[in-house]
Amino acid sequence: MEFIDRLTGLAAKIRQQGGAIQTEEATKTAFVMPFIHSVLGYDVFDPTEVIPEYVCDIGTKKGEKIDYAILKNGDVQILVECKKVGEPLSINHAGQLFRYFHVTNARISILTNGQVYKFFTDLDSPNKMDEKPFLELDLLDIDEHVVPELLKLTKTAFDVESIISAAGELKYVSQIKKIIAAQLSTPDDDFIRFIASRVYDGMITQKVREQFSELTKKAASQFLSDQINERLKSAMSGTVHIPAPTPAPEDIAEPTENNEEEDKIVTTLEEMEGFHIVKAIVRSIIDVKRISIRDTQSYCGILLDDNNRKPICRLHFNRSKKYLGLFDQEKNETRHPIESVDDIYNFSDKLRETAAYYL
Repeated sequence: MEFIDRLTGLAAKIRQQGGAIQTEEATKTAFVMPFIHSVLGYDVFDPTEVIPEYVCDIGTKKGEKIDYAILKNGDVQILVECKKVGEPLSINHAGQLFRYFHVTNARISILTNGQVYKFFTDLDSPNKMDEKPFLELDLLDIDEHVVPELLKLTKTAFDVESIISAAGELKYVSQIKKIIAAQLSTPDDDFIRFIASRVYDGMITQKVREQFSELTKKAASQFLSDQINERLKSAMSGTVHIPAPTPAPEDIAEPTENNEEEDKIVTTLEEMEGFHIVKAIVRSIIDVKRISIRDTQSYCGILLDDNNRKPICRLHFNRSKKYLGLFDQEKNETRHPIESVDDIYNFSDKLRETAAYYL
């Protein structure tokens, strides 16, 4: 089952059973354990991977327990604290996570009510859990931008350094999105003045501010509506069309008589998911802005600097059997059969090695 299918399957279960869950223990059994097991891929019945009711004595506090500790290679990597489904999550609920974070090897902690998952690390101060999460997932409102980052926390792909290196950007992007959303919904005076000063040449009086308050709300509403319509068109077509990039001089192919072949190229959602996974893997050594996708009729290429002479890998998904094409230092390609897009993570070391060739 594909990763996104496992997420949506758990979301469906929450919709069906959420109203019947009355306790924290029921929440853990019905939703949190399946998330750890099916989504993140850790065996909840193997004490070398998942320890429930994890005890970590701190000073005079003895016998306190964290709901789950997730281990990798014998070390605690992730701490999980649970609340009842439907219960609001705030930093006040994370007291035990704060206390345990600095006395274990864990660099990631999760606060959840089974539906919403908040992921924390120690960006602000080493070994001290941040007060604000770097990633949030709501299973009843899944943000597609969160999915590639969540994949990094899975058992097969877990790379704490890659996660931490991306966490800072994720944390601030998340906060900026919330600010933008708030301003588009209820713009404050500073934002209205900023907008008005860009389009209005006269003096910004109280009357002008009131006028632009309504105009800003109207423009924001129309902008969001336009964005939603574009997304709906894309979803209805079932594919994502990516404009062909402008080729570098050394990449220019022989001219064709028409654009008939170009029109046949369709980048599928599965290829886009593979592209995001590859970016998540190699971003620890290369700026993700340098990684690009270039689709053809026979394969989907992932390149460095949009240069065909710097291939990172190829996705051969246009057939019944999927293959991942990997390159050696001489740029010879070897195709590896894979069952699902998630299997790309099994080749993380090779992908990073290939990307390092071009540094």
